[in-house]
Amino acid sequence: MTNFKYPRAEKLKTNTEISLLFEKGKWRTNGNLRIIILKNKPTIPVESTKFAVSVSKKFFKKAVHRNRIKRLLRECYRLNKDLFKEAFGDKTMAMMFWASPEMPQKFQDVEAQFVKLCQAQKKS
Repeated sequence: MTNFKYPRAEKLKTNTEISLLFEKGKWRTNGNLRIIILKNKPTIPVESTKFAVSVSKKFFKKAVHRNRIKRLLRECYRLNKDLFKEAFGDKTMAMMFWASPEMPQKFQDVEAQFVKLCQAQKKS
């Protein structure tokens, strides 16, 4: 059975890890989703998979809307974790962003963009 949990150990939280991700990471975009990835390398060791989400206050002034989108993004990752690990590797740090001022209509739209993002990474 697949593990659909999103435990605390998988959450990207520390400032040092986040700043390292922004310094050395690579950006990928698909539709309204943007993701920055840092894979495990000998020069930059990553212990385990870490994941975070973010939504810009510039696009969504109300916290209710930002939190709704963040919930959708985390749920996409949680349900498609196997696809994510297959595309980006097992030991990876990643942060996903919603890069559009328009609110997603439903979860399936966000999930479809996430799946396309992972599949595009697998091909390249």
